[in-house]
Amino acid sequence: MRTRTTTAATAVLSCLLAGALTAGCGAGDAGRTKSADEMLEDANATTRALDSVRIDSTSTAAKGGTVTSRLVTDLDSRCSGKTTFPDGGSLERIRMGETDCVRPDRTCPEKRKPGGGTGEQRLWIRTPADSAQPGDGLSSCTRPFTSFGTAKKGKTARVSGRAAVGLTVTDEGGGEGGTYTFHVATEGKPHSLKVVHEGADYDTTTSFTGFDEPLDMKAPDPAEVIDAEEATR
Repeated sequence: MRTRTTTAATAVLSCLLAGALTAGCGAGDAGRTKSADEMLEDANATTRALDSVRIDSTSTAAKGGTVTSRLVTDLDSRCSGKTTFPDGGSLERIRMGETDCVRPDRTCPEKRKPGGGTGEQRLWIRTPADSAQPGDGLSSCTRPFTSFGTAKKGKTARVSGRAAVGLTVTDEGGGEGGTYTFHVATEGKPHSLKVVHEGADYDTTTSFTGFDEPLDMKAPDPAEVIDAEEATR
């Protein structure tokens, strides 16, 4: 009786083990460890699919000061932000669809118009969104979030309270140069949490937060908005 029972138990156990091994092989293939390039592409795709995100960056030039910026965007046609320059001047901007509104603080116009007044500069300047040019302070609401180079896995750390892995890419393709470390979340969705750029001319740290949170932005008071043509008269 014991022999028969033992034989039956052995057969059941063998069957279970065989099933577990078969399932294990399939799961192992599907759940294999992803390469650094695959992890970075997943992070880019996840970020591109967001409905909104907050982007904060600090950039320090080797021969110059530090520029900080904040941008809250739906990655499409609505965004608002503020950039602060080394001389203390700042520039606020709001884009809603096809219209940009920018508001430099008084430090910016005083650079061009000595002897002007003091106090807060409250006027916004309205321009068509399609007239924005790179470097004019009008940041696009969209960002490419594309991969380049070959990524290598680095150290793990906690970024914004989440476990993350550093993926390092060296820009050797004629871009801005330097080394980029993309900190990608390994808990929850694979968001890009932080990007650190180290180069010969400048270093920049960019953080991403507020994933899919409602955009807290509103259009400027119409009484405080002037057209760009009027502003240049």
